[in-house]
This record gives sequence, structure tokens and C-alpha cells, in this order.
Amino acid sequence: MISSFKQIEELFKEIEKQLKRKVHVFAIGGTVLLQQGMKPATKDIDIITETKKEFDTFQNTLKSKGFKTKLPTTEYKHMNINQIFIREDFRIDLFYKTVCKGFSISKDMIKRANIVLELKNLKVFFCSNEDIFLFKTMTEREGDLEDCISLAQRGLDWKVILTELKKQIHTSGKDIWITWVGERLDILEEKGLSIPIMKEVNKLRDDYLKRYAKKLKK
Repeated sequence: MISSFKQIEELFKEIEKQLKRKVHVFAIGGTVLLQQGMKPATKDIDIITETKKEFDTFQNTLKSKGFKTKLPTTEYKHMNINQIFIREDFRIDLFYKTVCKGFSISKDMIKRANIVLELKNLKVFFCSNEDIFLFKTMTEREGDLEDCISLAQRGLDWKVILTELKKQIHTSGKDIWITWVGERLDILEEKGLSIPIMKEVNKLRDDYLKRYAKKLKK
């Protein structure tokens, strides 16, 4: 487990020294919550690259720094992890653009991201809390639900989440994802979380189910 963002920062500095070209990476998980004091520790570092060249450069550098690859387990079946890298206490889940079989880092997400570390060949950005919340509704990890609650308690712009959700569904062409997100939000409501956009999410879910029922009748 990683208990300090300083550990992650030092790791990024170590990686940067080996990079052969400039790379931008976006952190979307526990790393951000750890740095904001919303988690006491995190077991993995979730990172997205926007381009394949950056992905290849970053993964090759990790291999050169002694990281070994590992296959994803069943709890990650809804995620689209391109590679998992392990070295001692560090685990890096590396994604190329798409995180959850259709949900991708978008131009709007990139605009909302904040730079937290700028080195010669490496820039590390934190995705916004709204986008991290949305990504965390895609997994089956119990800890991600608790993270969603922590993010909501910190304060979220729910309109941003709803707008991004609609855009993601439209651009991916996978309307079925509204049912998955809806189920996760249902669980969060059962845990006592107030979700102001639930009415709109339920309408999107109902509309999808009606369209799906019509297809079955044809």
C-alpha cells in the first residue's frame, strides 16, 4: 500500500529520468484521493494516456525500471486495463485512452484536469473529482463505492457529471452503460448518498430499457 503522495511523486521523478520523449499522463483513481486527504492509502496508481505513442513510451520505461506485468483479475472485468505493472509496493494500472470498454478520457476531461507535477519529459495531471467519480461508477470494486461517497461529501458539480455521462454514452454508442451506472448509483443511494441527478439518470435508463424492449419484439 502507498500511504503518501510523496512516494508517488518520487516514483514519477524516477520514471521521468528514463523517458526518451515527452509524455502526459492523467491520474484518475486513489492517487488523487490520497493527495487530497480523502484516503489514508491506495494500493494502485490508475493512469491514462491520451495517445498510443505516450502509452508505449511510458510502459517501455516502466519495464526498464523493473516493473513486471500482471493479468487483471475478475473484479476488473468491466475495466479496459491495457496493462498492469507491479514493482514492490507499487502497482500501476495503465490505460490507453479508454478506461471502461467505451468510456474514454475526453477533451472536456482533459480541459478539467489539473497539472500536479511538471518535469522535463513528464507532465502528471489529476482528472477532476467529477470525472473520477464517473470512472469509479464503472467498476465492481467495493472500495470505489466508498471513494464515490468521499468525493460526493467533498462536493461535486453534478451537472458536469451528467453532461459528461451523456456525452460518453453518445460517443461510445453503448447506451447499455446507463444501466450499469444507474445500478451503481442505486447502491450509493442505498448507502445514504444524495444524488441530485438521479431523476435524469432514471429517465435515461428507462428510455434505454424501452428501446431495448422494442428491439426484442421485432
